[in-house]
Amino acid sequence: MAERKSIVNIEGLVEDLAPEDQAIFKRIFHVTSTVGELVPPPSMHPWIEKHFGSVEAVLKQRIIKITNLVTMEGALFNELRASRPMEAKDARDLEEAINAQKGGPFCRPLEGTPADVFGRVRGRHCITASNIAKYDGFHGLVIFENHNPLVFDVEEVKDYFDTALGWARAAHQMDPEARYFFLMWNCLWKSGASIIHGHIQLTLSKGMHYAKVEALRRAALAYRKEYGSDYFADLYRIHEALGLGWRDGNVRGMAYLTPIKEKEIILIASGMDDNLKEAVYRVLSRLTKELGVQSFNLALYMPPLAEAPEDWEGFPHLIRIVDRGEPFNRTADFGAMELYAASVIASDPFQVAAALR
Repeated sequence: MAERKSIVNIEGLVEDLAPEDQAIFKRIFHVTSTVGELVPPPSMHPWIEKHFGSVEAVLKQRIIKITNLVTMEGALFNELRASRPMEAKDARDLEEAINAQKGGPFCRPLEGTPADVFGRVRGRHCITASNIAKYDGFHGLVIFENHNPLVFDVEEVKDYFDTALGWARAAHQMDPEARYFFLMWNCLWKSGASIIHGHIQLTLSKGMHYAKVEALRRAALAYRKEYGSDYFADLYRIHEALGLGWRDGNVRGMAYLTPIKEKEIILIASGMDDNLKEAVYRVLSRLTKELGVQSFNLALYMPPLAEAPEDWEGFPHLIRIVDRGEPFNRTADFGAMELYAASVIASDPFQVAAALR
């Protein structure tokens, strides 16, 4: 019996599940644990006590390795890291840095940004532009009226998505072969955003979807063929059974067991309706206002805008959101482990889920 709901106790929590849920968990996830040991010299003891509370805390460290057998995503959790409390961060310096960039081209998009060949799509709180350095044939932007990318309300978030989908439909109308829509919201420089002013990037591709979206489609299809069951429904089912999932109207949310990085949240819905947009707002609001997230990535996976040659049956609208760390921390959150092996995670999904449910 697990002592408490924590990622370091995942093996005990799985054993406590109903037999059918255990079986679903084990066909999706593989879990192993190990203990890392070290022998610090006495000269290090004061430094260890200052940073970790005691020398004993670091002598034996339990490591949990979880692999998603369907998608081959993996995460490594260290008990020493995962047990740390989540704290809100002081945002005053960040606000000063954001305000210092006011007056840039995104603050005057009609003069400072190009239009797409089909024109601009105007929302109530935003307007589209064409990305000047493209990485696909259709590559646009939703530029927010609000300069600060961390300041938004529910109506603004809904408008951003509505405007983005309007852009996608306009691009698709111009080239019906371009049907694979992808949306990404990079918030601040730690997430990869080159401009501070609030904005979302949009692409519409043809031929096939982007590799990671296509890989997920194929993995879900293979899962359905092997088990006769919907991968996304089963994925949510086991997260909910463990206490990592929640429902927000018709949206299913979860603190993901194999996150790409800190505090990754997945939202699943059948379409991009107001319920999903509002659920996105609520997650972002809690992450930024209650959990101290200051920089994040958000991505939307969805089926093609028009009929495609591949099988997209049962593929949902899927939102993924991940914390990218403190903007002023000069250490990158992604390293060779994340790029080429498995993600090293410092946050406990059970703490994240408890804060967001």
